[in-house]
Amino acid sequence: MTKFQSIFWHRRDLRFGDNIGLFEASKNSKSLIGVYVLDPKLLDLNRTTSEAKNWFLGESLIELQKNWEIRGSRLLILNGDPIELISKLAELVHAECIYWNENIEPYEINRDKQIAEKLSKEKRKVYTFLDQLIVNPSNIKTNNDEPYKVYGPFYRKWIDIINTTKSSENNLIQTSETAKQLTGLNERELSSIKNSDLNYCITNKSKSIYELLSLNRFNNTNLCPCKPGESESIKQLNSFIHSGVINSYNKARDIPSLENTSHLSAALSLGTISCRVVWNGAQVSKNATDDEYKINSIDTWIKELAWREFYQNALINFPELEKGPYREKWLDFSWQNRPDWFEAWGDGLTGIPIIDAAMRQLKCSGWMHNRCRMIVASFLVKDLLIDWRLGELFFMKSLVDGDLAANNGGWQWSASSGMDPKPMRIFNPFRQASKFDEDGEYIRKWIPELSHISTPNLLSGEISSAERNSYPKPIISHKNQTSIFKELYSNIK
Repeated sequence: MTKFQSIFWHRRDLRFGDNIGLFEASKNSKSLIGVYVLDPKLLDLNRTTSEAKNWFLGESLIELQKNWEIRGSRLLILNGDPIELISKLAELVHAECIYWNENIEPYEINRDKQIAEKLSKEKRKVYTFLDQLIVNPSNIKTNNDEPYKVYGPFYRKWIDIINTTKSSENNLIQTSETAKQLTGLNERELSSIKNSDLNYCITNKSKSIYELLSLNRFNNTNLCPCKPGESESIKQLNSFIHSGVINSYNKARDIPSLENTSHLSAALSLGTISCRVVWNGAQVSKNATDDEYKINSIDTWIKELAWREFYQNALINFPELEKGPYREKWLDFSWQNRPDWFEAWGDGLTGIPIIDAAMRQLKCSGWMHNRCRMIVASFLVKDLLIDWRLGELFFMKSLVDGDLAANNGGWQWSASSGMDPKPMRIFNPFRQASKFDEDGEYIRKWIPELSHISTPNLLSGEISSAERNSYPKPIISHKNQTSIFKELYSNIK
């Protein structure tokens, strides 16, 4: 087989391990260079990303660059429009082939189509691979060849496909080999890049990633439980499994004061670890026990991976979800959208302790426990009567693991506007606090001015004016507001 000079374009796959497209590129190329493009449309701090996510991205890219150098090649970081830059780079280094792993967001699909067409006109070959999901979305269809709209049936189909394709010996999914030794560019080709007008970054040789991403803007890295880079992602997975945390996940996953989740959400979103490696890690743990409780806990965690793919499939099959509700009747809902209430919610100053603790955790660390995400989302929509799309955007501008499919799916679930058969699900924040933070540890951690309040009063929100200090009174009555919500909802049934 004739081998060509090639480019591998990293996107949501910032790793060498189990990177399908990268391994295929390394196997079939006589020389290979990597590239990552800082796409302004995906790095808009007002719409599509956060300071925390930019920090995670930047640190992951720094490690990835070093891993390319260790293997004998380079990873270039370019800043600008990928449609122009990928083509320009290919011309500069005389690349005949460009490889990448497919993405699933509407903008990315359209962008990649334009790039592929441009490269084809230039007589270059494009090779793309499905790497971001465990199961190919085209294989998850109903008997009528339609996409699933409810999680339960989707999960059963998803796990059936996995069970029929995994190894009969160890129950593991096949993963890709890791590219080990690469042949990079020669001096003439490197010189052509250095002398070009590409806005680029090479480790220790030019404009830094910190400069391009303004990484110094996120200062609370020690509070963020999601750790950037491929090596840290592997450590976090191993810790989650080998410490036995995964074995108690079924019960402990809903307790926000405990460190009982994997914290791999950002790693999966930006691909510093692969979904197949993560699934296999859980399966290895499952293979090692006969304890039914542990097996159920591991299965519960695996179902969370299925939720991730359910929302990704939903966005692939219904790209209009990005812009509005799946259930169109919600377009007629009379949102109140009070700016002062929205500001109080975002700042953690609603006077409802569990809500404020969660929002302060997000503000300080760039991350929020999943149970709390559901509580604060329900509160924004069904207590404050604020359009869920405002909350969705706020999360994308705040979360280290902000991911369009997962974030949109979660908000539509909470708002009852998505693919969900329970439209009147309303979370009572006080009951949620009593059930999942029964000793008040989580609230006290993030609202220290309430540390002296008795646990019953802390959870119920019944705090006297004398005890409040600077903490605000509740901005609404949960009972009154949910009554108003139900009345407004009755108008769109």
